[in-house]
Amino acid sequence: MTSSLAAPDQRQRLKAIIGGSTGNLVEWYDWYAYSAFTLYFAQHFFPSEDRTAQLLSAAGIFAVGFLMRPIGAWIMGVYADRHGRKSGLTLSVALMCAGSLLIAITPSYRTIGIGAPLLLVLARLMQGLSIGGEYGASATYLSEMAGRNRRGFFSSFQYVTLIAGQLVAICVLLVLQATLSEAELDEWGWRIPFLIGGALAVVVFWLRRGLSETQSFVKAKAEGAPRSGFIELITRHPRETLTVMMLTAGGTIAFYAYSIYMQKFLVNTSGLNREIASQINGITLFLFMLLQPLAGALSDRVGRKPLMIGFGVLGVVGTYPIFATLAVTKDPLVAGLLVMAGLIIVTGYTSINAVVKAELFPAHIRALGVALPYALANTLFGGTAEFVALWFKQMGVEQAFYIYVTVMIAISLIVYIRMRETQRYSRILED
Repeated sequence: MTSSLAAPDQRQRLKAIIGGSTGNLVEWYDWYAYSAFTLYFAQHFFPSEDRTAQLLSAAGIFAVGFLMRPIGAWIMGVYADRHGRKSGLTLSVALMCAGSLLIAITPSYRTIGIGAPLLLVLARLMQGLSIGGEYGASATYLSEMAGRNRRGFFSSFQYVTLIAGQLVAICVLLVLQATLSEAELDEWGWRIPFLIGGALAVVVFWLRRGLSETQSFVKAKAEGAPRSGFIELITRHPRETLTVMMLTAGGTIAFYAYSIYMQKFLVNTSGLNREIASQINGITLFLFMLLQPLAGALSDRVGRKPLMIGFGVLGVVGTYPIFATLAVTKDPLVAGLLVMAGLIIVTGYTSINAVVKAELFPAHIRALGVALPYALANTLFGGTAEFVALWFKQMGVEQAFYIYVTVMIAISLIVYIRMRETQRYSRILED
Protein backbone atom coordinates (compact mmCIF):
# COMPACT_ATOMS: atom_id res chain seq x y z
CA MET A 1 0.00 0.00 0.00
CA THR A 2 2.91 2.35 0.59
CA SER A 3 3.81 2.51 -3.08
CA SER A 4 0.19 3.26 -3.92
CA LEU A 5 0.33 6.28 -1.63
CA ALA A 6 3.62 7.61 -2.96
CA ALA A 7 3.31 11.10 -4.39
CA PRO A 8 3.45 11.11 -8.19
CA ASP A 9 6.46 12.73 -9.82
CA GLN A 10 6.14 15.70 -12.19
CA ARG A 11 6.05 13.48 -15.27
CA GLN A 12 3.22 11.38 -13.85
CA ARG A 13 1.29 14.50 -12.86
CA LEU A 14 1.65 15.99 -16.32
CA LYS A 15 0.54 12.79 -18.04
CA ALA A 16 -2.52 12.48 -15.82
CA ILE A 17 -3.51 16.13 -16.20
CA ILE A 18 -3.15 16.01 -19.99
CA GLY A 19 -5.17 12.81 -20.13
CA GLY A 20 -7.90 14.10 -17.86
CA SER A 21 -8.15 17.51 -19.49
CA THR A 22 -8.21 16.13 -23.05
CA GLY A 23 -11.33 14.19 -22.19
CA ASN A 24 -12.78 17.29 -20.59
CA LEU A 25 -12.21 19.19 -23.86
CA VAL A 26 -14.19 16.65 -25.89
CA GLU A 27 -16.99 16.57 -23.30
CA TRP A 28 -17.41 20.34 -23.47
CA TYR A 29 -17.05 20.45 -27.24
CA ASP A 30 -20.06 18.15 -27.48
CA TRP A 31 -21.97 20.31 -25.01
CA TYR A 32 -21.19 23.62 -26.73
CA ALA A 33 -21.74 22.36 -30.29
CA TYR A 34 -25.45 22.60 -29.54
CA SER A 35 -25.17 26.30 -28.78
CA ALA A 36 -22.74 27.09 -31.62
CA PHE A 37 -25.05 25.59 -34.25
CA THR A 38 -28.41 26.68 -32.79
CA LEU A 39 -28.74 29.40 -35.42
CA TYR A 40 -28.72 26.70 -38.11
CA PHE A 41 -30.67 23.77 -36.69
CA ALA A 42 -33.38 25.58 -34.71
CA GLN A 43 -35.61 25.83 -37.79
CA HIS A 44 -35.54 22.03 -38.27
CA PHE A 45 -36.89 21.33 -34.80
CA PHE A 46 -39.03 24.42 -34.13
CA PRO A 47 -40.76 25.73 -37.28
CA SER A 48 -41.64 29.40 -36.88
CA GLU A 49 -41.43 32.66 -38.83
CA ASP A 50 -39.96 34.47 -35.80
CA ARG A 51 -36.20 33.90 -35.35
CA THR A 52 -36.31 34.98 -31.71
CA ALA A 53 -39.09 32.43 -31.04
CA GLN A 54 -37.00 29.68 -32.66
CA LEU A 55 -33.94 30.63 -30.62
CA LEU A 56 -36.08 30.83 -27.50
CA SER A 57 -37.33 27.26 -28.04
CA ALA A 58 -33.80 25.96 -28.64
CA ALA A 59 -32.53 27.87 -25.59
CA GLY A 60 -35.32 26.31 -23.56
CA ILE A 61 -34.02 22.84 -24.42
CA PHE A 62 -30.49 24.04 -23.63
CA ALA A 63 -31.84 24.95 -20.19
CA VAL A 64 -33.67 21.61 -19.90
CA GLY A 65 -30.32 19.86 -20.36
CA PHE A 66 -29.17 21.65 -17.24
CA LEU A 67 -32.01 20.08 -15.24
CA MET A 68 -30.19 16.76 -15.50
CA ARG A 69 -26.91 18.24 -14.29
CA PRO A 70 -27.74 18.06 -10.56
CA ILE A 71 -28.90 14.46 -11.02
CA GLY A 72 -25.73 13.62 -12.93
CA ALA A 73 -23.64 15.44 -10.33
CA TRP A 74 -25.31 13.48 -7.54
CA ILE A 75 -25.10 10.04 -9.17
CA MET A 76 -21.65 10.35 -10.67
CA GLY A 77 -20.23 12.45 -7.85
CA VAL A 78 -21.05 9.59 -5.46
CA TYR A 79 -19.75 7.12 -8.04
CA ALA A 80 -16.42 8.96 -8.36
CA ASP A 81 -16.06 9.19 -4.58
CA ARG A 82 -16.79 5.49 -4.09
CA HIS A 83 -15.20 3.91 -7.17
CA GLY A 84 -12.54 6.42 -8.18
CA ARG A 85 -12.14 9.62 -10.17
CA LYS A 86 -11.03 7.66 -13.24
CA SER A 87 -14.21 5.57 -13.26
CA GLY A 88 -16.39 8.67 -13.03
CA LEU A 89 -14.56 10.34 -15.92
CA THR A 90 -14.95 7.25 -18.13
CA LEU A 91 -18.69 6.93 -17.48
CA SER A 92 -19.39 10.60 -18.19
CA VAL A 93 -17.73 10.59 -21.63
CA ALA A 94 -19.70 7.49 -22.67
CA LEU A 95 -22.99 9.27 -21.97
CA MET A 96 -21.85 12.37 -23.85
CA CYS A 97 -21.00 10.25 -26.89
CA ALA A 98 -24.48 8.75 -26.99
CA GLY A 99 -26.17 12.15 -26.73
CA SER A 100 -24.12 13.69 -29.55
CA LEU A 101 -24.78 10.83 -31.94
CA LEU A 102 -28.51 11.02 -31.23
CA ILE A 103 -28.62 14.71 -32.19
CA ALA A 104 -26.63 13.95 -35.37
CA ILE A 105 -29.11 11.36 -36.65
CA THR A 106 -32.46 12.79 -35.46
CA PRO A 107 -34.79 13.61 -38.41
CA SER A 108 -36.32 17.07 -38.71
CA TYR A 109 -39.78 18.23 -37.59
CA ARG A 110 -41.00 18.02 -41.19
CA THR A 111 -40.17 14.30 -41.22
CA ILE A 112 -41.31 12.98 -37.82
CA GLY A 113 -43.23 15.91 -36.34
CA ILE A 114 -43.19 16.29 -32.55
CA GLY A 115 -40.78 13.35 -32.32
CA ALA A 116 -37.93 15.60 -33.48
CA PRO A 117 -37.93 18.03 -30.54
CA LEU A 118 -38.65 15.14 -28.16
CA LEU A 119 -35.54 13.27 -29.33
CA LEU A 120 -33.57 16.51 -29.06
CA VAL A 121 -34.74 16.82 -25.46
CA LEU A 122 -33.69 13.20 -24.76
CA ALA A 123 -30.23 13.82 -26.20
CA ARG A 124 -29.77 16.95 -24.12
CA LEU A 125 -30.92 15.14 -20.99
CA MET A 126 -28.25 12.49 -21.58
CA GLN A 127 -25.63 15.17 -22.15
CA GLY A 128 -26.77 17.04 -19.07
CA LEU A 129 -26.37 13.88 -17.00
CA SER A 130 -22.86 13.49 -18.41
CA ILE A 131 -21.75 17.08 -17.85
CA GLY A 132 -23.20 17.04 -14.34
CA GLY A 133 -20.76 14.31 -13.40
CA GLU A 134 -17.91 15.52 -15.60
CA TYR A 135 -17.33 18.82 -13.82
CA GLY A 136 -17.01 17.32 -10.35
CA ALA A 137 -14.87 14.40 -11.46
CA SER A 138 -12.52 16.47 -13.63
CA ALA A 139 -12.21 19.37 -11.16
CA THR A 140 -11.46 16.93 -8.35
CA TYR A 141 -9.06 14.86 -10.44
CA LEU A 142 -7.02 17.84 -11.67
CA SER A 143 -6.89 19.44 -8.21
CA GLU A 144 -5.77 16.21 -6.54
CA MET A 145 -3.15 15.35 -9.16
CA ALA A 146 -1.53 18.79 -8.98
CA GLY A 147 1.20 19.46 -6.45
CA ARG A 148 0.47 21.69 -3.46
CA ASN A 149 2.42 24.68 -4.80
CA ARG A 150 1.00 24.54 -8.34
CA ARG A 151 -2.59 23.53 -7.63
CA GLY A 152 -4.06 26.76 -8.97
CA PHE A 153 -2.03 26.55 -12.18
CA PHE A 154 -2.78 22.92 -13.01
CA SER A 155 -6.44 23.02 -11.97
CA SER A 156 -6.94 26.03 -14.26
CA PHE A 157 -6.69 23.59 -17.16
CA GLN A 158 -10.18 22.43 -16.21
CA TYR A 159 -11.46 25.70 -17.65
CA VAL A 160 -8.76 25.84 -20.34
CA THR A 161 -10.19 22.63 -21.78
CA LEU A 162 -13.75 23.72 -21.09
CA ILE A 163 -13.14 26.88 -23.12
CA ALA A 164 -11.13 24.92 -25.69
CA GLY A 165 -14.13 22.65 -26.19
CA GLN A 166 -16.27 25.67 -26.93
CA LEU A 167 -13.52 27.12 -29.14
CA VAL A 168 -13.23 23.92 -31.15
CA ALA A 169 -16.99 24.02 -31.67
CA ILE A 170 -16.70 27.58 -32.96
CA CYS A 171 -13.76 26.61 -35.21
CA VAL A 172 -15.77 23.75 -36.68
CA LEU A 173 -18.54 26.27 -37.33
CA LEU A 174 -16.14 28.67 -39.07
CA VAL A 175 -14.70 25.88 -41.24
CA LEU A 176 -18.16 24.72 -42.25
CA GLN A 177 -19.20 28.31 -42.99
CA ALA A 178 -16.17 28.62 -45.27
CA THR A 179 -16.58 25.29 -47.07
CA LEU A 180 -20.36 24.89 -47.32
CA SER A 181 -22.95 27.21 -48.76
CA GLU A 182 -25.49 28.85 -46.47
CA ALA A 183 -28.17 26.53 -47.83
CA GLU A 184 -26.06 23.38 -47.26
CA LEU A 185 -25.22 24.39 -43.72
CA ASP A 186 -28.86 25.15 -42.98
CA GLU A 187 -30.08 21.90 -44.55
CA TRP A 188 -27.63 19.19 -43.39
CA GLY A 189 -24.19 20.65 -42.57
CA TRP A 190 -25.15 21.36 -38.95
CA ARG A 191 -25.19 17.59 -38.28
CA ILE A 192 -21.43 17.25 -38.95
CA PRO A 193 -20.18 18.67 -35.61
CA PHE A 194 -22.31 16.23 -33.63
CA LEU A 195 -20.90 13.29 -35.62
CA ILE A 196 -17.38 14.61 -34.93
CA GLY A 197 -18.16 14.91 -31.22
CA GLY A 198 -19.46 11.38 -30.98
CA ALA A 199 -16.39 9.96 -32.73
CA LEU A 200 -13.97 11.91 -30.51
CA ALA A 201 -15.81 10.77 -27.39
CA VAL A 202 -15.19 7.14 -28.36
CA VAL A 203 -11.44 7.86 -28.53
CA VAL A 204 -11.47 9.62 -25.16
CA PHE A 205 -13.36 6.72 -23.57
CA TRP A 206 -10.38 4.46 -24.21
CA LEU A 207 -7.91 7.18 -23.22
CA ARG A 208 -9.52 7.65 -19.82
CA ARG A 209 -9.46 3.95 -19.08
CA GLY A 210 -5.66 4.22 -18.91
CA LEU A 211 -5.48 7.12 -16.42
CA SER A 212 -3.88 6.74 -12.97
CA GLU A 213 -5.99 7.08 -9.85
CA THR A 214 -5.30 9.99 -7.48
CA GLN A 215 -3.36 9.67 -4.24
CA SER A 216 -6.19 11.34 -2.31
CA PHE A 217 -8.77 8.76 -3.39
CA VAL A 218 -6.47 5.79 -2.73
CA LYS A 219 -5.64 7.07 0.75
CA ALA A 220 -9.27 7.81 1.67
CA LYS A 221 -10.26 4.31 0.50
CA ALA A 222 -7.44 2.69 2.48
CA GLU A 223 -8.34 4.55 5.66
CA GLY A 224 -12.00 3.49 5.49
CA ALA A 225 -13.42 7.02 5.26
CA PRO A 226 -17.23 7.48 5.48
CA ARG A 227 -19.16 6.65 2.32
CA SER A 228 -20.02 9.55 0.04
CA GLY A 229 -23.72 10.39 -0.19
CA PHE A 230 -26.28 13.19 -0.20
CA ILE A 231 -27.12 12.88 3.51
CA GLU A 232 -23.43 12.91 4.43
CA LEU A 233 -22.95 16.04 2.32
CA ILE A 234 -25.80 18.13 3.68
CA THR A 235 -25.47 17.08 7.32
CA ARG A 236 -21.69 17.11 7.71
CA HIS A 237 -20.75 19.82 5.20
CA PRO A 238 -23.71 22.23 4.89
CA ARG A 239 -21.63 25.40 5.04
CA GLU A 240 -19.23 24.26 2.31
CA THR A 241 -22.14 23.13 0.14
CA LEU A 242 -23.90 26.48 0.40
CA THR A 243 -20.61 28.30 -0.20
CA VAL A 244 -20.06 26.43 -3.48
CA MET A 245 -23.58 27.27 -4.64
CA MET A 246 -23.34 30.96 -3.86
CA LEU A 247 -19.79 31.53 -5.14
CA THR A 248 -20.84 29.78 -8.37
CA ALA A 249 -24.05 31.76 -8.97
CA GLY A 250 -22.51 35.03 -10.13
CA GLY A 251 -19.54 33.43 -11.87
CA THR A 252 -21.55 30.98 -13.93
CA ILE A 253 -24.13 33.49 -15.15
CA ALA A 254 -21.36 35.91 -16.13
CA PHE A 255 -19.47 33.17 -17.97
CA TYR A 256 -22.52 32.02 -19.92
CA ALA A 257 -23.54 35.60 -20.70
CA TYR A 258 -20.14 36.46 -22.24
CA SER A 259 -19.50 33.13 -23.96
CA ILE A 260 -22.55 30.99 -24.74
CA TYR A 261 -25.13 33.75 -25.19
CA MET A 262 -22.79 36.31 -26.73
CA GLN A 263 -22.89 34.85 -30.26
CA LYS A 264 -26.70 35.21 -30.34
CA PHE A 265 -26.57 38.64 -28.73
CA LEU A 266 -24.24 39.98 -31.41
CA VAL A 267 -26.56 38.71 -34.15
CA ASN A 268 -29.97 39.23 -32.59
CA THR A 269 -29.36 42.54 -30.78
CA SER A 270 -26.22 44.20 -32.16
CA GLY A 271 -27.24 43.31 -35.72
CA LEU A 272 -23.92 41.78 -36.82
CA ASN A 273 -24.07 38.92 -39.32
CA ARG A 274 -23.60 35.34 -38.18
CA GLU A 275 -20.10 34.94 -39.63
CA ILE A 276 -18.71 38.07 -37.93
CA ALA A 277 -20.38 37.15 -34.64
CA SER A 278 -18.80 33.68 -34.82
CA GLN A 279 -15.37 35.17 -35.56
CA ILE A 280 -15.61 37.56 -32.60
CA ASN A 281 -16.74 34.71 -30.37
CA GLY A 282 -13.86 32.50 -31.53
CA ILE A 283 -11.07 35.08 -31.21
CA THR A 284 -12.13 36.33 -27.78
CA LEU A 285 -12.56 32.81 -26.44
CA PHE A 286 -9.07 31.87 -27.63
CA LEU A 287 -7.52 34.81 -25.78
CA PHE A 288 -9.72 34.04 -22.76
CA MET A 289 -8.41 30.46 -22.76
CA LEU A 290 -4.79 31.66 -22.69
CA LEU A 291 -5.51 33.78 -19.62
CA GLN A 292 -6.62 30.86 -17.44
CA PRO A 293 -3.20 29.32 -16.57
CA LEU A 294 -1.73 32.79 -15.97
CA ALA A 295 -4.46 33.64 -13.48
CA GLY A 296 -4.27 30.16 -11.94
CA ALA A 297 -0.51 30.55 -11.41
CA LEU A 298 -1.11 34.00 -9.91
CA SER A 299 -3.49 32.46 -7.36
CA ASP A 300 -0.68 30.12 -6.24
CA ARG A 301 1.31 33.23 -5.30
CA VAL A 302 -1.32 35.64 -3.92
CA GLY A 303 -4.18 33.33 -2.96
CA ARG A 304 -7.62 32.59 -4.42
CA LYS A 305 -9.63 35.35 -2.73
CA PRO A 306 -8.02 38.38 -4.42
CA LEU A 307 -8.90 37.02 -7.86
CA MET A 308 -12.50 36.22 -6.93
CA ILE A 309 -13.02 39.58 -5.27
CA GLY A 310 -11.53 41.30 -8.32
CA PHE A 311 -14.06 39.51 -10.54
CA GLY A 312 -16.90 40.47 -8.21
CA VAL A 313 -16.05 44.17 -8.01
CA LEU A 314 -15.33 44.61 -11.73
CA GLY A 315 -18.35 42.52 -12.67
CA VAL A 316 -20.69 44.67 -10.61
CA VAL A 317 -19.24 47.89 -12.03
CA GLY A 318 -18.76 46.82 -15.65
CA THR A 319 -21.54 44.44 -16.71
CA TYR A 320 -24.27 46.96 -17.51
CA PRO A 321 -22.04 49.39 -19.45
CA ILE A 322 -20.47 46.57 -21.49
CA PHE A 323 -23.80 45.06 -22.56
CA ALA A 324 -25.48 48.41 -23.12
CA THR A 325 -22.64 49.54 -25.41
CA LEU A 326 -22.55 46.21 -27.24
CA ALA A 327 -26.26 46.51 -27.97
CA VAL A 328 -25.77 49.62 -30.11
CA THR A 329 -22.32 49.10 -31.65
CA LYS A 330 -21.99 48.14 -35.32
CA ASP A 331 -18.19 48.07 -35.36
CA PRO A 332 -16.82 44.48 -35.10
CA LEU A 333 -13.56 45.71 -33.52
CA VAL A 334 -15.37 47.64 -30.79
CA ALA A 335 -17.65 44.67 -30.19
CA GLY A 336 -14.66 42.33 -29.90
CA LEU A 337 -12.89 44.60 -27.42
CA LEU A 338 -16.00 44.88 -25.26
CA VAL A 339 -16.54 41.11 -25.22
CA MET A 340 -12.87 40.63 -24.33
CA ALA A 341 -13.17 43.10 -21.46
CA GLY A 342 -16.04 41.07 -20.05
CA LEU A 343 -14.10 37.82 -20.38
CA ILE A 344 -11.03 39.29 -18.68
CA ILE A 345 -13.24 40.19 -15.73
CA VAL A 346 -14.75 36.68 -15.61
CA THR A 347 -11.25 35.13 -15.56
CA GLY A 348 -11.04 35.96 -11.84
CA TYR A 349 -13.70 33.31 -11.33
CA THR A 350 -13.16 30.77 -14.10
CA SER A 351 -9.43 30.24 -13.63
CA ILE A 352 -9.65 29.09 -10.01
CA ASN A 353 -13.23 28.04 -9.29
CA ALA A 354 -12.40 24.32 -9.64
CA VAL A 355 -9.57 24.32 -7.10
CA VAL A 356 -11.45 26.59 -4.67
CA LYS A 357 -14.34 24.13 -4.52
CA ALA A 358 -12.07 21.07 -4.29
CA GLU A 359 -10.10 22.65 -1.42
CA LEU A 360 -13.29 22.99 0.65
CA PHE A 361 -14.04 19.25 1.02
CA PRO A 362 -12.30 16.14 2.41
CA ALA A 363 -11.37 13.44 -0.10
CA HIS A 364 -14.13 10.93 0.67
CA ILE A 365 -16.88 13.34 -0.44
CA ARG A 366 -14.92 15.79 -2.59
CA ALA A 367 -16.28 14.84 -6.03
CA LEU A 368 -19.89 15.05 -4.83
CA GLY A 369 -19.23 18.23 -2.85
CA VAL A 370 -17.73 19.94 -5.89
CA ALA A 371 -20.27 18.61 -8.39
CA LEU A 372 -23.72 18.79 -6.80
CA PRO A 373 -23.92 22.36 -5.45
CA TYR A 374 -22.12 23.60 -8.56
CA ALA A 375 -24.62 21.80 -10.78
CA LEU A 376 -27.56 23.21 -8.82
CA ALA A 377 -26.24 26.75 -9.23
CA ASN A 378 -25.59 26.12 -12.93
CA THR A 379 -29.11 24.82 -13.44
CA LEU A 380 -30.66 27.84 -11.74
CA PHE A 381 -28.42 30.53 -13.22
CA GLY A 382 -26.00 29.36 -15.93
CA GLY A 383 -28.33 27.09 -17.86
CA THR A 384 -31.17 29.60 -17.84
CA ALA A 385 -29.06 32.67 -18.69
CA GLU A 386 -29.66 32.49 -22.43
CA PHE A 387 -33.36 31.74 -22.00
CA VAL A 388 -33.83 34.63 -19.54
CA ALA A 389 -31.93 37.02 -21.82
CA LEU A 390 -34.08 36.13 -24.85
CA TRP A 391 -37.25 36.29 -22.77
CA PHE A 392 -36.41 39.80 -21.57
CA LYS A 393 -35.70 40.78 -25.18
CA GLN A 394 -39.00 39.37 -26.40
CA MET A 395 -40.77 41.30 -23.62
CA GLY A 396 -39.08 44.52 -24.76
CA VAL A 397 -36.97 45.01 -21.61
CA GLU A 398 -33.62 43.56 -22.65
CA GLN A 399 -31.75 45.88 -20.25
CA ALA A 400 -33.29 43.94 -17.36
CA PHE A 401 -30.92 41.08 -18.20
CA TYR A 402 -27.88 43.31 -17.68
CA ILE A 403 -29.23 44.24 -14.23
CA TYR A 404 -29.98 40.60 -13.42
CA VAL A 405 -26.39 39.54 -14.17
CA THR A 406 -25.02 42.43 -12.12
CA VAL A 407 -27.14 41.55 -9.09
CA MET A 408 -26.06 37.89 -9.17
CA ILE A 409 -22.38 38.86 -9.34
CA ALA A 410 -22.93 41.17 -6.36
CA ILE A 411 -24.40 38.30 -4.32
CA SER A 412 -21.37 36.13 -5.09
CA LEU A 413 -19.05 39.01 -4.22
CA ILE A 414 -20.41 39.00 -0.66
CA VAL A 415 -19.48 35.30 -0.41
CA TYR A 416 -15.98 35.90 -1.78
CA ILE A 417 -15.36 38.59 0.84
CA ARG A 418 -16.64 36.50 3.74
CA MET A 419 -15.15 33.07 2.96
CA ARG A 420 -11.78 31.80 4.18
CA GLU A 421 -8.73 31.70 1.92
CA THR A 422 -8.92 28.11 0.63
CA GLN A 423 -5.28 28.00 -0.41
CA ARG A 424 -4.23 28.48 3.21
CA TYR A 425 -6.87 26.16 4.69
CA SER A 426 -7.01 23.57 1.90
CA ARG A 427 -8.50 20.15 2.73
CA ILE A 428 -6.45 18.51 -0.02
CA LEU A 429 -3.79 17.18 2.32
CA GLU A 430 -1.62 15.23 -0.12
CA ASP A 431 1.11 16.90 -2.19
